[in-house]
Amino acid sequence: MGPPLRRVLLLGEGNFSFSAALCGAQGTGHVVATCYESEEEAAGRGGAARSIRRLRDSGAEVVFSVDCTKLKEHFLPGEREFDRIYFNFPHCGRKAGVVKNRQLLAGFFHSCTEVLAQEGEIHVALCNGQGGTPADQPRREWHNSWQIVALAAAAGFILSHVRPFEAETVDGYKCTGYRSQDKSFCVEGALNHIFTRSSAPLCSTPMSCKTQLGSQNVSFQVPQELVDKINRGFLEANSGHPVRTIKEKLSAGLSQAFPLQNISSCLPLLHQGHPHGVCPSSIFWITLSPGEAPSTEKMSQGLADTVEFPHSGQDTDKSVQEGCPAPKQFYLRPSLLPHAQAIIKKRAFSPGTLQVLSGPVFRKCRITPHSMPVFHEMLVVLAVSRGTENSCIQMLVDNIQTTVSSLHQGVPGIKPSISLQETTSLGAELNDFAAFEGQLGEVQHFLCVGTEPDPSGSCLGVIRTAPDEFKSRELVVVSASLNLDLLAMLLCGISDWRMLWTSDRRFLRQFPQGELRLFESFSLYPPSYVHDVSFWVPDGEEFDEVAFHTLARRVSAEMVVSIQLRDSFQQAGTGRRSLCYRVTFQSCDRALGSREAAEMQLRFREEIQQHLGVTLR
Repeated sequence: MGPPLRRVLLLGEGNFSFSAALCGAQGTGHVVATCYESEEEAAGRGGAARSIRRLRDSGAEVVFSVDCTKLKEHFLPGEREFDRIYFNFPHCGRKAGVVKNRQLLAGFFHSCTEVLAQEGEIHVALCNGQGGTPADQPRREWHNSWQIVALAAAAGFILSHVRPFEAETVDGYKCTGYRSQDKSFCVEGALNHIFTRSSAPLCSTPMSCKTQLGSQNVSFQVPQELVDKINRGFLEANSGHPVRTIKEKLSAGLSQAFPLQNISSCLPLLHQGHPHGVCPSSIFWITLSPGEAPSTEKMSQGLADTVEFPHSGQDTDKSVQEGCPAPKQFYLRPSLLPHAQAIIKKRAFSPGTLQVLSGPVFRKCRITPHSMPVFHEMLVVLAVSRGTENSCIQMLVDNIQTTVSSLHQGVPGIKPSISLQETTSLGAELNDFAAFEGQLGEVQHFLCVGTEPDPSGSCLGVIRTAPDEFKSRELVVVSASLNLDLLAMLLCGISDWRMLWTSDRRFLRQFPQGELRLFESFSLYPPSYVHDVSFWVPDGEEFDEVAFHTLARRVSAEMVVSIQLRDSFQQAGTGRRSLCYRVTFQSCDRALGSREAAEMQLRFREEIQQHLGVTLR
């Protein structure tokens, strides 16, 4: 049960039997019951006069001739904040078609923005099939429905719950029909749609960030697609985010088997140079703010041991020729591995002690529900006696398995199982996380977590032994890297990685005191908008699809949920190549209207033309 309602508004009441029943309910608060007709017209309805009398006797207000699309006009400024607004079976009357009724609902939702309390709810009851959501059984074709979720989204509301409209449980309620008709609505299978305010659109203001680079503090402009994901503090001590909960539980579990040391010093966000073996288009390249570039002397003092990945055999000169930025470029760290290697190089660890590093890492990638341009990595490093590395790896995996199993106890319906798989066994089935890890250096094992009904699982961790340059005669260094965000999604039943980064407080409220629970979406059946974009690729150039997806992230603030190649052909004679992509816009946590999606598509077309050199068709 939520807090008691202070003010409740009912619209389009026919015989006022619903508002009269509601008025007597406990915790309802002050009731304002309205209808579109005049008092004389309304009172002529069967039983209406009795309900109106009952309402007035109980202290409720009854207001006539109220237009639901102009609510602000009917209430004084101090009386406009309603905790709940009810509109049962809205209809324009007589034989109005779906288009007119959609227009009515659109005007109603826009009008509600001016009279609904910030945490208020809008309840709209519709006959079965009208809403156009998967909750309707049977479901009508989209064009023949009232498209209620899309109409609400255009006004800034999201569908948070759908429940059966149980007319028989409302004491004394008798449904009426269209205005000036005696025939009542069919309430069998009717649904109550509950809408709430969406969180505000994300701020797109350019943002600077400060970080340490060697011995110097520098600042840089944050890439536009990451402005809401820098310095979110998910892993900080006061955070209740499930990503931190999982990291803390895993650390506690590992400390049962190994002496453990958390590397709590501030790990730099930036690296310098270019990572060998990693595709340059997978990196977020950074230009330091003017006057911030460290001197050559300072760079040689502080950067050498933290900025370069071990060479993976790729020809460096070839990388430069293919457009890899010059060695003095900077980029957001795509992994914590270089920091671990710096510790190994310095021998700054005690054999047998587990070093734990954690923090966000950044990787450009294609758009899919599980592909993340930023996630929280937990990297554990352990130096063990040569010959014992295999048994230590098994101990690590067993410990992680035990901890994950204990984590899911409080999450009914989720049964994770962790398996250690050889690198050869996954073949072409690697997800983005595993494929990128393979670029960073040789992987010995993949850590896969499966949940029913897909026990084969998804790769969310890798295990390595350090390359030759880090080995000694007596010791072998083992490291395990885990994607905490993917693990949080699996353990909490979160289907879209973007939800982990929502600014809507309803997300964290589901995880009090760091408890892991099965996540319940507060934005049901979000509308999607499909747009196609066709263009000619520049002559003689390979099309960079990752850059294409990254631009889509940037212009849409992560509102693009899918990009699919629909068509590719080569023009006879000229040899020009044309591509057509289908771009689907959909939010997982806030209202997205058709006009906003169309504006994003226009910006996307401009951006790809400017940055990728394509010619739009």
